[in-house]
Amino acid sequence: MLLERIYDTDLAQASYFIGCQAKGEAIVVDPRRDLDVYLDLASEHRMTITAVTETHIHADYLSGTRELAHRTGAQIYVSDEGGPDWTYGSDFDGAVRMKDGYQITLGNIIVEAVHTPGHTPEHLSFLVTDGARTDQPGFMLTGDFVFVGDLGRPDLLDEAAGGVDTRFKGAKDLFASLRDRFLTLPDYVQVLPAHGSGSACGKALGAIPSSTVGYERYFSWWSKYLAAGDEQGFVDELLSGQPDAHAYFGRMKVQNKVGPAVIGALSELIEYSAEQLKAALAADEVIFVDSRDKTGVHSGTIARSLNIPGAAKSASYGAWVYNPEVENRPLVLLASNREQAEELRDHLLRVGIDNVSGFITSLDGFDLVQPKRVAPSELDEFDHILLLDVRNKTEYAEGHLPGAKQLSGGRLLWRQEELPAKDAGTIVTYCQSGVRNCVASSALRREGYDVVELDGSYLGWLAVAGNQPVTV
Repeated sequence: MLLERIYDTDLAQASYFIGCQAKGEAIVVDPRRDLDVYLDLASEHRMTITAVTETHIHADYLSGTRELAHRTGAQIYVSDEGGPDWTYGSDFDGAVRMKDGYQITLGNIIVEAVHTPGHTPEHLSFLVTDGARTDQPGFMLTGDFVFVGDLGRPDLLDEAAGGVDTRFKGAKDLFASLRDRFLTLPDYVQVLPAHGSGSACGKALGAIPSSTVGYERYFSWWSKYLAAGDEQGFVDELLSGQPDAHAYFGRMKVQNKVGPAVIGALSELIEYSAEQLKAALAADEVIFVDSRDKTGVHSGTIARSLNIPGAAKSASYGAWVYNPEVENRPLVLLASNREQAEELRDHLLRVGIDNVSGFITSLDGFDLVQPKRVAPSELDEFDHILLLDVRNKTEYAEGHLPGAKQLSGGRLLWRQEELPAKDAGTIVTYCQSGVRNCVASSALRREGYDVVELDGSYLGWLAVAGNQPVTV
């Protein structure tokens, strides 16, 4: 058996390629939309991808299941658990809809669906048996059910999908899934989760790529509650301290349930000259994306540009500042070359931002603007109507500037009703070190707000003698 983990550090997301070397067949679990990594693995190992599946209806990225099936002819398999509200849409009419216990066979390999609700009602985990060695499963692909040292949060349906108090039932379902499904497995079964450290799908995910049932049974934070049968204690701790859910998660949920659009072959990116881009910007035909870090942006950028520093976190930050449901103008990227532009585009595809039209390699010849900033030592005397903390609520609770309002960067565009009117006055924004602040403030400026960034952000302010944070 061949089992490969494909990890996207941008979204902290793992997909899996499982192949039977004897028969030359493979299945991909939880694929992303840019497919080369899976096609290359199949080619390298002389395998055919005959099946593709996913653990659940994802919220943090746009699934590549339909895209991979379109490209390879693989059979799609999806969950048929969770009830009618969690049934995959008509774009999955050709899919095999799986109940608990359904088995997918690829030569010597058996992949068995196990219904593990909690994170979502329809969630499946997959037990994998290498029949060439044993008739017992040795691996469990746990999706967003069990992570290394943590569990998939059950509150995303409330936070991002319009649910009302679904978190409480979800938390109890997680308790039951652990008790009745996960902890009944032998300790040696390897746990292969769909996310790692940095994902917003849990609050304390480990950076180690895999675990075992035994390790989680004895050393995870939740093990003491399961051992004592303490469901309420488990629910209380699970639901406390979860990070903010990004607003784009709601869009991902809907698209992944209905069926993500199949994009097929990508068009070649246009390399713009300065004059071409100036004309397109003057006609308001495109949106410019400055992909440099905050230092580069602060040195001078194109007016009304979006900052999506990349490519390492361009999917994450791109989904903060660009909403394809309300914006149809294509993006033009600043990139050092075509290869980097294509990499940036691939990352944006993972969150359903499909309309990147081209790139430019230099800002020579443009009239640039420098985003306004204020030094921490001058903040008290600076005229502003709002001091805005764009970090997560958990960071805010640990310490924030006096008088600051918290609204995380991943929610700003969707929560503008919580901000002052655009002509009411200046908003001063900050994050921890300035990276997220540069991203978020670029989106607010494009929306028409007068925004000034706190230079050095929270850490810069803390370094000023006498400044004391407020804690919640």
